[in-house]
Amino acid sequence: MSTATLPKNDQSNPDHLPRRLAVVVFLAFALAYFFSALVRAITATLSPTLTTEFNLSAQDLGLLAGGYFLGFSLTQLPLGRWLDRNGPKKVILGFLSFAVLGCLAFSWADSFHGLLAARVLCGMGVSACLMAPLTGYRRWFDANTQLRTNSWMLMTGSLGMLAATLPVQWLMPIWGWRALFVMLGVMIAIAMLLIALLVPVWQKAALTAATAQTPPDDDGSYLEIWRSAYFWRMTPIGFFSYGGMVAIQTLWAGPWMTQVAGWTAAEAASGLFLINLAMLVTFWLWGLITPGLARRGIPVERLIAWGLPLSFGVIAALVWMGPSIGSAAAVGMALLCVSSTFVALAQPAVGTAFPAHLAGRALSAYNLVIFAGIFVVQWGIGLLVDAGRGLGLPNAAAYQAALACFGLTSVLSWVYFMLEKPAQA
Repeated sequence: MSTATLPKNDQSNPDHLPRRLAVVVFLAFALAYFFSALVRAITATLSPTLTTEFNLSAQDLGLLAGGYFLGFSLTQLPLGRWLDRNGPKKVILGFLSFAVLGCLAFSWADSFHGLLAARVLCGMGVSACLMAPLTGYRRWFDANTQLRTNSWMLMTGSLGMLAATLPVQWLMPIWGWRALFVMLGVMIAIAMLLIALLVPVWQKAALTAATAQTPPDDDGSYLEIWRSAYFWRMTPIGFFSYGGMVAIQTLWAGPWMTQVAGWTAAEAASGLFLINLAMLVTFWLWGLITPGLARRGIPVERLIAWGLPLSFGVIAALVWMGPSIGSAAAVGMALLCVSSTFVALAQPAVGTAFPAHLAGRALSAYNLVIFAGIFVVQWGIGLLVDAGRGLGLPNAAAYQAALACFGLTSVLSWVYFMLEKPAQA
């Protein structure tokens, strides 16, 4: 990424960073987010190994993967306050220390409960890896650059998820999953060092312009966020559609390929690679086109209204085809995830809908919605699969029923979004 790829910031605003420093800051934060996404998605690739070694049910597997998102969700409300008060650099460095400990604890775990506790700790530790940079970007970059950098941060996350597929599958016979988590802890520590060296300190002097409009009675609460009709309009699609997209990408796409389409673990890893590559390209494209769409007056809400229903058609096709999808299972899952990315535009829209002094709280509150949704959908699909099996459904049919239930919740959340008036915060 060269310095020419970011739009020139408004130099009349003293909080905006010079272009070259803006690129450096973006890359430092992006590296940390890369490893957080790798930790998030690695359970999809490791699911056959962990299922065999620890005798996990579908419910256990869903809870284990969801433990990351549970830990992530637990920190979001205090995280928003800390970001607004202390700035992104100090907060992310403190949080990533726990991520290192979580990776090491996962590598040492000898039971399902040990794995789950370590996953929760990992989720807590990396929970600032997106919110910290987005809070910084809200003050350091102009509005168009924020749309672009948000999409490119998600692109970096897709790159991390890509690394969690075939590269992890290749390294497994050489290192084993325990050594992989030790190395992840080391890599996160290196990312921490780069952030400490390269990201500017949140100096009070630099906050003058951003805090000029801050009310003197701002007590750091979330009251203004909770009162916002715009925030609540975006909440159901964030919970079900966005949360479900990530839940499928980071866990259930793998079992769908192995349990429904009959793929081997190695073939599923290749399929996950394809899915995450498709997501990487999609978010890169969103980063290229969203500033131009904004300049043309095309709002995020219109893009979501038009684009999200594409994912409903893909879900219906996947449920209908079931095992007959065969060799096209990865393509089908990739289409589902890609067609769901319209809802990812909601996050920067929520961040820019509020004043700068509320940016950390607004983004963290919405992130709480998203990650609570990921946890519920990820675990919920596992519960539904086990329930279907308990009722005597064949394995593939249980997965089809669970995916159909998720699709219904996503459709209902979109209907709510469409019926609510487009009120601003």
